[in-house]
Amino acid sequence: MESRSKRLLVTGANGFIGSHLTEALVRQGYDVRAFVLYNSFNSWGWLDHCAEDVKGQFEVFAGDIRDSNGVRTAMKDCDAVLHLAALIAIPYSYHSPDTYVDTNIKGTLNVVQAARDLGVGKVVQTSTSEVYGTARFVPITEDHPLQGQSPYSASKIGADQIAMSFYTSFGTPVSILRPFNTYGPRQSARAVIPTIITQIANGKRQIKLGAVHPTRDFSYVADTVAGFMAALESDRSIGEVINIGSNFEISIGDTARTIAEVMGVEIEILTDEQRLRPVKSEVERLWASNSKARELLGWMPQYGGLDGFRRGLAETVSWFSKPANLASYKSDIYNL
Repeated sequence: MESRSKRLLVTGANGFIGSHLTEALVRQGYDVRAFVLYNSFNSWGWLDHCAEDVKGQFEVFAGDIRDSNGVRTAMKDCDAVLHLAALIAIPYSYHSPDTYVDTNIKGTLNVVQAARDLGVGKVVQTSTSEVYGTARFVPITEDHPLQGQSPYSASKIGADQIAMSFYTSFGTPVSILRPFNTYGPRQSARAVIPTIITQIANGKRQIKLGAVHPTRDFSYVADTVAGFMAALESDRSIGEVINIGSNFEISIGDTARTIAEVMGVEIEILTDEQRLRPVKSEVERLWASNSKARELLGWMPQYGGLDGFRRGLAETVSWFSKPANLASYKSDIYNL
C-alpha cells in the first residue's frame, strides 16, 4: 500500500495507541477516518488533545464497534482498516466478561465481515502478547501456544482467530499485529507504568502495586506505531501473525525502580492486595522475539534494550509530569 493518498479507517482512534497512530498516519499523508466510540459528550478521547499540526486533518466517525451497520458505514470507500478498538483492562474482564466477547470478538467479526463485503484492501488486526500467557519458552515467537489466562486474553485469542479465519476461508487480506506491553504518553492508569509514574508525580514515595516478580517486554508507543505502519505498507504481512516487541525483558519491580531513578526519587513498593491477579491468571513472563517483524517488515525497535527503555520512560515521565496531563489521572485510587 504505497500511495499516501489511500483512505484508511482507524478503529479505536480515540484511545492510547490509536490516537498516536492517527497522528502518524496523517503526517505521512494518508486520508484518515478516525472511528471513535460514540458518547453524548461528543468526546473524541485523546484526539481532542492531538498535536496542532494534525488537528482538522482527519475525519471523525462516532460509532460503536459492536454495531455491524455502523462499522460497515464507517468502512465505505476505505482502502484499508487498522482495527484497534477493544476493551483491554484485565481486571475489568474478570467481572464483565460478556462485554469483552461483544466488543473484542463480535467487534472484530464486524470489521472483517464488512471488509470482505466491501472489498477492502487490507485489515490490520491488533492482537496482544497476553494471548501467549506465561511463556513456555523465550523469547516468544509467533508459534508459541496460545493460553487464555484471563477473559480478556481469551477474547483476544477469539478475535485473532476470527480475523485469520476470514483470510483462510475467503482470502480477506488480514494481517495480525501482536504488540507487547506498549507504554507511553496518554496510556491509561490501569497499566503499570502510568500507575507508578502518576503516584510518584503526585508526591507519593510508597508506591502501591500488585505482583512485582512477573517480567514484561515493554514497547514504547512510537515503536508500536511504526510497526502498524510497516504492517500496513507491506504485502508480506498478509496472512501473518507478527510480534512487535523490544526483545528486552524486565520485572515489574525493576521497572518501578528504573522509573524512580529516571524521576530522581527513592521509593518503597507496597503490595496492594486488590491489584493482584488470581494466581493461575497471572502471566509470569513475557519476552518477545521480534525476528519475524525484522524479516518481513524491516521493523526494528528504536527504544530497545535498557538504554532505550530509559529513553522511552523519560519521554513518558515528561508528558505525565505536566500538570494539565497529570490532572486527568486519579492516582489515589485503583483503576480497573
